[in-house]
Amino acid sequence: MSGALPGVSPGSPAAPRPATTGLARPYDERLTAPRSWWAMAIGLGVAMAIVVYPFGPLAMLAGLAGGAALAMAAVSSYGSARIRVVAGSLVAGKARVPLSALGEPVVLDRDEALAWRSHKADPRAFMLLRSYVPTALKVTVTDPADPTPYLYLSTRAPQRLADALVAARAASGRTGGTGAAGSGTGTGDGVTDQGAAG
Repeated sequence: MSGALPGVSPGSPAAPRPATTGLARPYDERLTAPRSWWAMAIGLGVAMAIVVYPFGPLAMLAGLAGGAALAMAAVSSYGSARIRVVAGSLVAGKARVPLSALGEPVVLDRDEALAWRSHKADPRAFMLLRSYVPTALKVTVTDPADPTPYLYLSTRAPQRLADALVAARAASGRTGGTGAAGSGTGTGDGVTDQGAAG
């Protein structure tokens, strides 16, 4: 697809890499936090400095530095989640799903994304949710052995992610790949967590 996406500059860390034929990593997006969250982190440091101000200037400086550092570390960690299509699998946060276990992707605009993360949400679904990303992609899990009905993935480029999944699945079919890297088929793996979900 051509044209820039709102809020995603081509050179930014959050900008998804376009799908490319024959490469192992056709899509890679990092769900970085917006600048306003970093400003709030600094504001938390200022608030901490005000709280400890009665204890003297050194305490105030320590409160400013410590509060801001802790808040910025939390923002950085929260915004480090990635979505990748690689080696016959969809990797979302710390979950990995073979493409053979996925159905057709559905692009969710702002309103539909809000609905699917609120009153339409299924508690059994896997959700890689970031509140500052208004759009999303919903992908049905077709593996009958997996109780997860679908994946809800916050993404700034839902159409590009959908296109990458379709292209990767087609390429996997041409090359005979049917599952996650390192597994024979991968069809029974379903949604597997590599640690806590992102």
